[in-house]
Amino acid sequence: MSVDGEVRRLRTEADEPGWEVDPDDEWGVAVVATVGRQLKLRREAVGMRAGEFGDAVGYGEDLVYKIESGKRIPRPEYLDRADEVLGAGGLLAAMKEDVEKVRYPKKVRALGEMEAKAVEIGVYECNIIAGLLQTPEHARTVIRAAQPPYSLDDVERMVAARLARQSIFDRDPAPSIHFVLEEAPLRRQVGGTMVWRQQLERLLEVGRLHYVTLQVMPTNTEAHPGLDGRIELLKFPDGTAVGRSDGAFNGRPITDPKHVRILDLRYGTIRAQALSSRESLAFIEQLLGDT
Repeated sequence: MSVDGEVRRLRTEADEPGWEVDPDDEWGVAVVATVGRQLKLRREAVGMRAGEFGDAVGYGEDLVYKIESGKRIPRPEYLDRADEVLGAGGLLAAMKEDVEKVRYPKKVRALGEMEAKAVEIGVYECNIIAGLLQTPEHARTVIRAAQPPYSLDDVERMVAARLARQSIFDRDPAPSIHFVLEEAPLRRQVGGTMVWRQQLERLLEVGRLHYVTLQVMPTNTEAHPGLDGRIELLKFPDGTAVGRSDGAFNGRPITDPKHVRILDLRYGTIRAQALSSRESLAFIEQLLGDT
């Protein structure tokens, strides 16, 4: 097999960690099975064997069979190429949005859907840099540090899901987003100096967006309501809201207006005790300058 006279290496499972189907995700299993069945039917309709089709799209025959049998999640570019090779007129490519969502764990998918609808998002983190702010390498390092360790596939799946949530920064109109981060995680050089510097630069980039307020809670400060864990508040256009706190209501999402008001009060107190947005950005710039 060759393209323009050069031998082409076909993609295998080893090239694509993190694209397995979660057997506990019923919706995801159904979506991938349906897409796989459509791919197989269209391939057979044009008289192509799996190996021939694999050569055409750049995938090994074994991986083609796994995608068609619903055991692997096809990449968006796989569907684009399959649509072109099989002459599907855009029908296969149109499945990319749902297929890509399947890769993300159910809980993350649900959170991402809520964040996509929110008009105001408030996050306080005490031990880590908020996932919405993490760079790919920072996220990968943090997730790999878990014990017992995740598999390579699970790590890549979780990194992809975390980064996908960051699409909220591309919304138009954008939501109003507020972050409060503790000083200690900002000083922790997760992943080494280069990864740490890139993460601080990302914080500055996001913190300068006109619809984002990023604040730092100094370590040398008095006690505040966030000492027992993270807080997240999402407010929606219809006036409803959902909140969650590691240290309150057993960490479960809450929608009861009375309970949401309690978290809102705590979050407001935390923001009042933190450095201002201008002071916080200057603090992060100083951290960068000290390295």
